[in-house]
Amino acid sequence: MLLGGIGGDSHSVGLAILRQALQTAGYRVHYLGIQNRLEAFFRAAPFCSAVLISNMDGHASHYLREFPELIAQHRARREHAPLWYLGGNIHVHGSASQVREILSMGFARVFPSFVDVETVLQLLENDLSGRAPASLHLVGAEIFPQPAHHPGQVVTDARVALTCFHEERLGVLEQWKTGHEAKDLVDNARFLREQPSFSRAQALVSTGERPLLLQPRAGIALLEGQLEMFRRFKRQGLRVLSYQVDSLTRQGDYAGAAEGLRASQNAGASTLNGLPVVNYGVGPLRRVISTIGVPLQTRHSARDPRLLAEISYASGVTSFEGGAIGYNIPYYRDYPLEDAIHAWQHVDRLTGLYHEEFGIVLDRELFGPLTATLIPPCLALVATLVEAVLAIQQGVKCVSLGYAEQGNRAQDIAAMRTLRQMAHEMAHHLGYRDVQINTVFHQYMAAFPGSHARAEALIEHSATTAALAGATRIITKTPVEALRIPSVEDNLRGIALATRGVAAAAGVSPDEPRIAREVSMLRAEVDDLLDSLLRCGGGSFTRGVVEAFRCGYLDVPFSPSVHNRGLVATARDVDGAVRFLNAGNLQLRREVREFHRDRMQDRMHAEGLSFEKQGYLLVERDVMRIPRNQFDHWPLA
Repeated sequence: MLLGGIGGDSHSVGLAILRQALQTAGYRVHYLGIQNRLEAFFRAAPFCSAVLISNMDGHASHYLREFPELIAQHRARREHAPLWYLGGNIHVHGSASQVREILSMGFARVFPSFVDVETVLQLLENDLSGRAPASLHLVGAEIFPQPAHHPGQVVTDARVALTCFHEERLGVLEQWKTGHEAKDLVDNARFLREQPSFSRAQALVSTGERPLLLQPRAGIALLEGQLEMFRRFKRQGLRVLSYQVDSLTRQGDYAGAAEGLRASQNAGASTLNGLPVVNYGVGPLRRVISTIGVPLQTRHSARDPRLLAEISYASGVTSFEGGAIGYNIPYYRDYPLEDAIHAWQHVDRLTGLYHEEFGIVLDRELFGPLTATLIPPCLALVATLVEAVLAIQQGVKCVSLGYAEQGNRAQDIAAMRTLRQMAHEMAHHLGYRDVQINTVFHQYMAAFPGSHARAEALIEHSATTAALAGATRIITKTPVEALRIPSVEDNLRGIALATRGVAAAAGVSPDEPRIAREVSMLRAEVDDLLDSLLRCGGGSFTRGVVEAFRCGYLDVPFSPSVHNRGLVATARDVDGAVRFLNAGNLQLRREVREFHRDRMQDRMHAEGLSFEKQGYLLVERDVMRIPRNQFDHWPLA
């Protein structure tokens, strides 16, 4: 079996589960990981019985445009012909005609939406019955190459010198033809000063003057369509909005994004899964914020965020999301942490410079969900806290700390409270007492329920948890997450449900004793992980991040990165809280490890599974539990 993801897609949880399931079923699996080109699959295809390709960003037609030519060459050489499969979110509109088109290329099956592992295994068994297996005797390293490891930039905790910053900035602005529009910082500041401020909107929440903020994810290729979407959100009462950037821009493929933009304009409908901010440039985007008059943020997951940040700020955006851990380890196969830190230090220095020279406070949100699937809060908190420190070191005066709901209300409330408290403590300890600290609650980010009713209930009760946790802002979800890329109407429904959930919090009393126990355990875990990071970095946060991941002292479950050890395994305890099934090399004190082991043994016993031999079955059950609608209520406890 040949298994991997194609294009700019960063999702790897499903691939990891499928890989494990195939191996358990007795198949020999070569795993390409994510972000492959089509040629990588064809290079190995003659040696495989089946080729399973995943694409989750809706751009399958773009990534497969050379498939007919390559398959014809493949057949002309009379090589072994494997069966080809494609699954995921293959088209931004969920088009049936797109499925037919891909099938006509030569694919055996196309799965345009979620399909469970058991179904895939059964279909493979049926399809391969009677077919001769592929021969592997010629397979070598040149067929299945391993990702290369390259030394990264030299990074330190020091604030980037202005001379170095401006020298690098010239090169950044030359990455695409619109970059020069952002060059004049004085002009940018003059425009920014007149725009509605994201940090100010959040400050009003923190002081209790305004209720918490609701923010949907929504981005399309056509600017007029994006503007109309913003108008509808504003009429719904939303006080902050965001550009959701397309995945080609996230990969730095501005030429590909330009092609997608032209196709969208010709079709009169978006063929991209977001707004190509860099391609539009400063002028058109300034017209958007001047028209809409609501604080804007740029949300993305870009590998190199520097040009995107430059154009965003110059265009009137007052909040920029991401960081060197959260937008690397969960998203990219081979992106050295040193390079990621270097790139994000440029973004943070730019953000701080607008305050230093012009008195403009721009918000920097640190994306906390990581892979979003069965993430123990301690790992999420450490990543976010460290990114916050790195940003503050470069002069950032407003940080928003993200956390993704896991599903146990006491654990999630404890995580949000601990995140805010420890951020204040760390900032003060390092001498930074003038930094605004906000918290962002991401509604459940893993695979969503297929049941519309359960999805709606999840969104409503999730918002209640966020309100009880004292979140500054909620990143909302929609009831159709499991089915398709959400429309404006889907987002409006999600917002209405979240609004109802926030209002309901006034009548809910959280379990404070249980929350206190979770806070106590979580602080011990975070202290241990931060101590180990600083020890292996010799007191440096930047070096500590690099060395901690190298040693496995930080280790993110389900990460596709070769810079992540991948030893940690997680699952839910009997109450639905996320615990460590295997803590890997994490430097946790004995009492903490025993706590997690005891919780996991209780769950394994309840499930009738062997702790030593069947842990993978528990992980699969927990990952698939929500999308299979195998829960009675939300939160789980």
